[in-house]
Amino acid sequence: MTRSPSSAPIQSDAPAPASVSPPRAKLIRLLKFGTVGGLGLVWDSGTLYALRPLIGLTAATLVAYFVAATINWMLNRLWTFKGAGQHDHPVLQWLRFLLANSLGFLLNRGTVYTLFYTVPLCVTYPVLALAAGSLAGMFANFNLSQKMVFREKPPTSVEDLAESAIAFPTSPKNPSPEP
Repeated sequence: MTRSPSSAPIQSDAPAPASVSPPRAKLIRLLKFGTVGGLGLVWDSGTLYALRPLIGLTAATLVAYFVAATINWMLNRLWTFKGAGQHDHPVLQWLRFLLANSLGFLLNRGTVYTLFYTVPLCVTYPVLALAAGSLAGMFANFNLSQKMVFREKPPTSVEDLAESAIAFPTSPKNPSPEP
């Protein structure tokens, strides 16, 4: 527990209090998401190193991604985005997490395989390529997870879901969400 400026206790895993600005709340979620992603690198690496002798580097890399993505979804559901998206069935939310993170998957594994084929050191030490891949996909995964998977309220239609996925941020220079 931490104390707010008013000395009232605040649960650290509770939704951000009203006194925390939206940009700061988003930054806190991004840091939590990055922490979970760092742990995901541990699951990813451990799975790859365990399976590599059995099924080879390429197949082990693919299997490892899905193991890490599943554990990351669970940790993000329980900690990073706690309370958001709880209206969805967990299996449907997990599938939407995999779908939403498909862009991050392409960035992640694209980086990994590019490094495997261009940097011999990364074949010897695959964790180097996995770390670079994790960073390559992190920001896309965070934004899409927040908008499509761990939503505060469910969309009322397919159009709502599509609009939330491609919504442009508002700013003083661009007051409407349209580009």
